[in-house]
Amino acid sequence: MSTYPTNLAKPKQIRTALTIYRVMAIVAGIALFILIAEMIMKYGFEQENFLTENWSYIHGFIYMGFAASVANLGVKVAWGFKRIVLNLLAGFVPVLPWIAEHRNTKEISAMLQRAYVA
Repeated sequence: MSTYPTNLAKPKQIRTALTIYRVMAIVAGIALFILIAEMIMKYGFEQENFLTENWSYIHGFIYMGFAASVANLGVKVAWGFKRIVLNLLAGFVPVLPWIAEHRNTKEISAMLQRAYVA
C-alpha cells in the first residue's frame, strides 16, 4: 500500500513539472547572464545591436516561462506561497536559479522516493 500524500499531484505529473522547471531554471539562469552582458554593452559601452535592442524582451518571456514552471511545480508539490515567491525571486539573482533548481530537484526526488516506501 502506498503512503503517498493525498494533497499532492500524481507522481508522473510531479516528475513532468519538475523536468519543465529544471529546463526553465537553466535557461533562465543563462538568459540572466546574457541580460547582464547586454546591459553592460548597452549602458557601459553605448553599443547598439540586435542584442542590446531586443534581449530585454526575450529575457522577459523566458522569465515568464520560468515563473509559470515554478508556480506549476509549487502547486503540484503543495509548496506554500512563501516558498513559491522565494523561488520566483531566485530568477533575479545570477547563479541562484541553478542553486535553487538543484536543491528543489534533490528534495522532490527524495520526497517521491519516500512516498513509495511502505
